[in-house]
Amino acid sequence: MNKSKVILLLAIVAAIAAFFMLDAQQYLTREYFQSLYSDNPVLTVGVFFAIYVAVTSLSLPGAALLTLVGGAIFGLTTGLIVISFASTIGATLAFLISRTLLREWVQNKFGNYLETINNGVEKDGLFYLLTLRLIPAVPFFVINLVMGLTPMKARTFYWVSQLGMLPGTAVYVNAGAQLGQVQELSVSGILTPGLIGSFVLLGIFPWLARKGIALVKKNKGE
Repeated sequence: MNKSKVILLLAIVAAIAAFFMLDAQQYLTREYFQSLYSDNPVLTVGVFFAIYVAVTSLSLPGAALLTLVGGAIFGLTTGLIVISFASTIGATLAFLISRTLLREWVQNKFGNYLETINNGVEKDGLFYLLTLRLIPAVPFFVINLVMGLTPMKARTFYWVSQLGMLPGTAVYVNAGAQLGQVQELSVSGILTPGLIGSFVLLGIFPWLARKGIALVKKNKGE
């Protein structure tokens, strides 16, 4: 490993260590970003975007929570645009980090996924990655890392991931947006039609995605 790769790897390790040592998860809350957003909306969007990219690119916990927080603060439209691009950019950076720096570690840690994913890509091509993004059978961070060990081009990984993650992202952002409209923590305040509907959608989305994929495969004659 050359000097530049060693420096980059040490920087990544230091960033991950700092995240946990400083208990940075305490700042991934609606209250923290809401206070920033009321004072400086543009800066808050930029900070949120950067944090989301960092969390996903370093495969840190908190992406799902950030998605809900983003929906609560920015609403459905702005939240979906910001989070869709931030999540895809972060995923692609994790893909590139795996490919350039962590190949051996990923091979040892997630090698059991690699053969399955390689076979899936060989059989179904880009549709297989799209399926993995739509149906959360494999953790997203694992997909990012393991895909880095396949021959897939980074730009292909980016646009397929952007497309495949969009429906799930919309469901989570919408749930966050509905939570953001809750005025009081009471039964009447929480059990609103919009909030109930958003959480029902969260629950049935994987089933809907599976049915949709099965229908596409049936039409392809598989």
